[in-house]
Amino acid sequence: MAAELTAHQLIAQHRPTLDLALETIRTRAYWSPHPEHPKAYGENGSLDTAAGKAAFDALAGTRLDLGQPGTDGWVGGEVSPYGIELGVEYPHADLDVLLPAMQAGQKAWRDAGAELRAMVCLEILKRIADRTMEFAQAVMHTSGQAFMMAFQAGGPHAQDRGMEAVAYAYVEQSRTPETAEWTKPQGKRDPLALTKRFTPVPRGIGLVVGCNTFPTWNGYPGLFASLATGNAVLVKPHPRAVLPLALTVQIARDVLTEAGFDPNLVALAAERPGEGIAKTLATRPEIRIIDYTGSTAFGDWLEANARQAQVYTEKAGVNTVIVESTDDYRGMLANLAFSLSLYSGQMCTTPQNLLIPRDGIRTDQGAKSYDEVTADLARAVDGLLGDDARANALLGAIVNPDVKARLEAAAGLGEVALASREVTNPEFPDAVVRTPVIVKLDGAKPEDEAAYTSECFGPVSFAVAVDSADHAVELLRRSVREKGAMTVGAYTTDPQVEEAVQEVCLDEAAQLSLNLTGGVYVNQTAAFSDFHGSGGNPAANAALCDGAFVANRFRVVEVRRPA
Repeated sequence: MAAELTAHQLIAQHRPTLDLALETIRTRAYWSPHPEHPKAYGENGSLDTAAGKAAFDALAGTRLDLGQPGTDGWVGGEVSPYGIELGVEYPHADLDVLLPAMQAGQKAWRDAGAELRAMVCLEILKRIADRTMEFAQAVMHTSGQAFMMAFQAGGPHAQDRGMEAVAYAYVEQSRTPETAEWTKPQGKRDPLALTKRFTPVPRGIGLVVGCNTFPTWNGYPGLFASLATGNAVLVKPHPRAVLPLALTVQIARDVLTEAGFDPNLVALAAERPGEGIAKTLATRPEIRIIDYTGSTAFGDWLEANARQAQVYTEKAGVNTVIVESTDDYRGMLANLAFSLSLYSGQMCTTPQNLLIPRDGIRTDQGAKSYDEVTADLARAVDGLLGDDARANALLGAIVNPDVKARLEAAAGLGEVALASREVTNPEFPDAVVRTPVIVKLDGAKPEDEAAYTSECFGPVSFAVAVDSADHAVELLRRSVREKGAMTVGAYTTDPQVEEAVQEVCLDEAAQLSLNLTGGVYVNQTAAFSDFHGSGGNPAANAALCDGAFVANRFRVVEVRRPA
């Protein structure tokens, strides 16, 4: 089949966007080509909310045939956290047929070069962006995110992260020139002269192991980093969140075909109930790169057992905020209340431990005791979520029964400063919606330590009384070193405390936010500017996104000959 998208067309359309992305990762300034407000997507057009909902509804009860080789059956069974059965079926793959087919297209993809690969990736992202509202519905009904968050995080923010990975991949592949003329003087004899060619070559097939909570936001960096560096990519979604990544694979296969490449460079590996194919895939010799987001237990297993692959993991940590003093007490409480509530705390960046001196803190409203701080924070969360419509818009739905069980068990761990309550969603009466719980613990009591030093994923936070700022810093250091952290926050007006917290974060490689009181929150990061994770503590062995995230997905092979 003749290519419908020529290299010239792709470069003319997407090279300016790539250049802007390259400049932005250099300056770390704000930039996004993907609008994060629904109004930017038109009214009564192909991109608006209603059209996206209609496109999503039309998928119900259908079979998403991707045209993959080796399909030996069909699987499905996704049920939205909002109580809707999606009813979409996906191809189940015979890996012994699919993986060799994926390898077959890698030579042409390798030979295309870094620039053309980047252009094809940007065309895939453009077509995903054209269906942002449809993806918002797919993310909402697989992750349980409320619509606005599913739209933003699952749409433009995920697309930004994918484009960021493409930009970093291009930078690293372009670091070495394609050719070089090498001449070494030999005195009176003729010089030695060689012509050298340097080619980035892929490692092999990249495996993306998707997560339930952020299927596109966490899936796109690895997918596009591997694809842009010349590798085929096999996407293994979480069984409860297949649809957003299946649609992504479908779009990628269409673009690859139109650009004259083998569509099997991107494929889907959906699984039967209880099949657990991630372990099988992770140790196949064809799999040479693995990107994983999820539990620490399986991330550790991958790092220990997938020895043939380069493994990138984002696991879990215990995120901590030190509350020592503030010059904006109300702003601090409002900021923390939002951070604890967003998506029912089901984010790897949500604060869990709030370390508060037992003697209280200094504020612009005077001294506040530990009990007053925890009570005021509880009131701030209550005020934020007091209206059920607003609560539903912020909380979304509990993604799975395990989160609900942890939430219910947390109330028995200590004195409850804020009890969780059930919220009814009138549009989706079967949705499980709960407000956060805040539990008071004592950092000096060994019996409380087991609770706050373990990750409790979900809408659960611990207000931990500490002896002093020094005690808080000591607990922070130990927590990050032993358990890891995706985020650290601190509120302080004391330069010495600020310096001490900063030194811990530099020593233990944890991303730090100081004194956030406005519209930026500790659990949110901006692509092209912020690093998500660091790769330097147990919470993750990679950062989204830096040079290290892409550079080892390919190797440079040299061919030299006499000039």
